[in-house]
Amino acid sequence: MANISRSVATLRVAGDALDPEEITRLLGRSPTRAYRKGDAIAAVSGTRIATFGHWQLHAKDAEPEDVNRQVAELLAGLTQDLQVWSLIARQYRLDLFCGLFMREHNEGVSLSPATLHSLGQRSIKLDLDIYAADVDR
Repeated sequence: MANISRSVATLRVAGDALDPEEITRLLGRSPTRAYRKGDAIAAVSGTRIATFGHWQLHAKDAEPEDVNRQVAELLAGLTQDLQVWSLIARQYRLDLFCGLFMREHNEGVSLSPATLHSLGQRSIKLDLDIYAADVDR
């Protein structure tokens, strides 16, 4: 089985009462993108109003897929204090979004025990979106 062709990864923190500056202070790094509930957000279809607060940090895209590296990249610049992560996980929705893009009809991904352990220690839910290739069958 071939590896997934491309991966994107984003650490996301979301919640109604989320204050992006507080998350930045707790995690020790500025986000790639952040907004509060009620903020006007530029979108492809125009401007929309945020229905919840959001703090996100993007990893560098990987081609071919390398979710293990992307997770390491994201977590390396953030606090290692697991009590801080526990606090965030109790108060907000916390996940790692991974977009996995296939070129063939049978590609796969493997996550290392170290990656899974790092996510689990921080109560980070793993959200995998898999995009199939346009392959005639």
